[in-house]
Amino acid sequence: MDHAVVGPKWPEGRRMIQSPLTREKEQSLPVLLEQEDEGKKLVLYNDDINTFDHVIRCLMHYCQHEAEQAEQCAWIVHLKGRCTVKQGTYAELLPVQTALCDQGLSAAIEG
Repeated sequence: MDHAVVGPKWPEGRRMIQSPLTREKEQSLPVLLEQEDEGKKLVLYNDDINTFDHVIRCLMHYCQHEAEQAEQCAWIVHLKGRCTVKQGTYAELLPVQTALCDQGLSAAIEG
């Protein structure tokens, strides 16, 4: 089966030359993606399974919360159903979210 060629067909042995403007746009793309990624939030959700002690221990261990901060977050989750427990880039939050979920907590990256 033949595959359709999209765009102009270049003669054999020739290649498209990038303009300096195109290269500049491509180089700035990672910076833009990184800036967009910085506003992510790790949100912890309430459940009827985990104890306050377990949630507090997990927040202290995986989110590096102090005991008081972890307890406050646990109460917010209990009373409001959800709480932002950490902010950062997607790459920073993904391992924390995975660890919390591995411990039986419900957490998601939003934003």
